[in-house]
Amino acid sequence: MSHTVPAAATLALALGAALTLASAPLHAQDAKSMDKEKCYGVAMKGKNDCAAGAGTTCAGSSKMDHQGNAWSYVAKGTCEKTMSKTSPTGHGQLEAFKEKKA
Repeated sequence: MSHTVPAAATLALALGAALTLASAPLHAQDAKSMDKEKCYGVAMKGKNDCAAGAGTTCAGSSKMDHQGNAWSYVAKGTCEKTMSKTSPTGHGQLEAFKEKKA
């Protein structure tokens, strides 16, 4: 019986360490995403991070350069300064938009 307590304690410590290590990348990703924002209309064909309209599978599914309903992550504060040939303003947008003729 004296071996059961140390074995249980060792198992608990090992499990706790494994869970801590497993969550580390998640916290790093959260910090990274805080420095980024979704920017619509700046991705090249097939290079979007996500959102590209109904019937798409998400990342890499944009059908054209500067598609108005496809976004990519950009550094926070730079989206509306990034060139977009199809945007009504000529720059990326923080919301999806209908493309103008390029």
